[in-house]
Amino acid sequence: MAANSDTTEYDYDLFTIGGGSGGVRASRVSAAHGAKVALAEEHRVGGTCVIRGCVPKKMLVYGAHFAEDLEDCQKFGWEIGERKFDWKVLRDNVLADVDRLEGAYTETLENHDVTIFKERAEITGPHEITLASGKTVTARHILIATGARPHMPECQGADHAISSNEAFHLDELPKKIIIAGGGYIANEFAGIFNEFGCDVHIVNRGDRLLRHYDEAVRDRLLQISTMKGIKFRFNTTFEYIKPCDEGGYFVKLSDCEEERADLVMFAVGRLPNTEGLGLENAGVELGDKGEVKVDRFSKTNIDHIYAVGDVTDRVQLTPVAIREGQAFADTLFGKGDPVAVDHGCIPSAVFSHPPIAAVGMTEGEAKNKLGSVKVYLSDFRPMKNVLAGRNERSLIKMICDGENGKIVGIHMIAPDAPEMMQAAAIAVKAGLTKADFDATVAIHPTMAEEMVLMR
Repeated sequence: MAANSDTTEYDYDLFTIGGGSGGVRASRVSAAHGAKVALAEEHRVGGTCVIRGCVPKKMLVYGAHFAEDLEDCQKFGWEIGERKFDWKVLRDNVLADVDRLEGAYTETLENHDVTIFKERAEITGPHEITLASGKTVTARHILIATGARPHMPECQGADHAISSNEAFHLDELPKKIIIAGGGYIANEFAGIFNEFGCDVHIVNRGDRLLRHYDEAVRDRLLQISTMKGIKFRFNTTFEYIKPCDEGGYFVKLSDCEEERADLVMFAVGRLPNTEGLGLENAGVELGDKGEVKVDRFSKTNIDHIYAVGDVTDRVQLTPVAIREGQAFADTLFGKGDPVAVDHGCIPSAVFSHPPIAAVGMTEGEAKNKLGSVKVYLSDFRPMKNVLAGRNERSLIKMICDGENGKIVGIHMIAPDAPEMMQAAAIAVKAGLTKADFDATVAIHPTMAEEMVLMR
């Protein structure tokens, strides 16, 4: 499935629309294989993850952790004077690092002789792309890697709400913020704003948080978040958002009287960016959400057009987009066999306070699929929390096939859970058993040792 032998002359072997994680990886690797590559990005090279997503958000998470660390350290002998948090210092430092990363991504592309067009691009004919400037170019292959954007639901005054994109640019922190949503973005920003001293309310139209995660873990997060002062309202929808003369907004929810908030954020999912790309005119098949439909090799129903990353709505995670971009480039321009990404058993994390990490099936999924399962649980109070006097318990849950002991899922909520999960995910992906974990000597004292000590 290497690049075809079409002898037609094109301006480029590959034209990538979208300069996020998937598009940058695909373009760089294709160029390294010898392809002549161009990339169009109308905003900033780096995409959602680097510019307005996981990277700057994780920096805010780090900043938020200091709120509890400065409190806990006193039990460890540290004497702290007056504490003061300056949001603008953190905000500006984070945005400066985003600028640095954008430069690094751009430099990587340029070092591989990828031509960068900093403007919008649209498919206007077979193998033809027209740029916003009016320039038209041709390409043997076209890759759509335009990612996704926050979904902003319809309600009266919805335009007064922000999405996660704007959260990194606030002039000041809100005294009270209402966050709509029950997924990872809503819970992560709820934890961040709460640690910064804001009054945080999460409003969810459904009856549960993080519905794709194991019940025990998400229930523990709800319990801990409530203890930290975050308020939750379930089975609730927005009726209107109205500006208030003295600042902020009047918000009417379906289950209570009008109330005032300084800020409203919608974090209710993400929609693929496919509008205005000329995909319909090119005959590219789209799904119900506007996602680009592709086969296991990321090819659309049009032979020379491909798509990777969030725009395909397969698995909306940065490392998945990167793998898809790598596989696409290796398949199309490499000299080896075609490469398809395995979308099964993908680990994930929620950088809440404390964080969640998971890989494989939940207990409910395992019972439905396997019938016979064995569940092992470690419910403990981390050593640091004990000495700090913090009444916050962690949970690690292991789910095994009842017939052969193969581990089919691990779920945890604990400090540094995502760091522990990366290695554990390798074991689950490799098909190791509970006996393999039992045979491994523990590293003591650590939280991670709980994974090899569960009986």
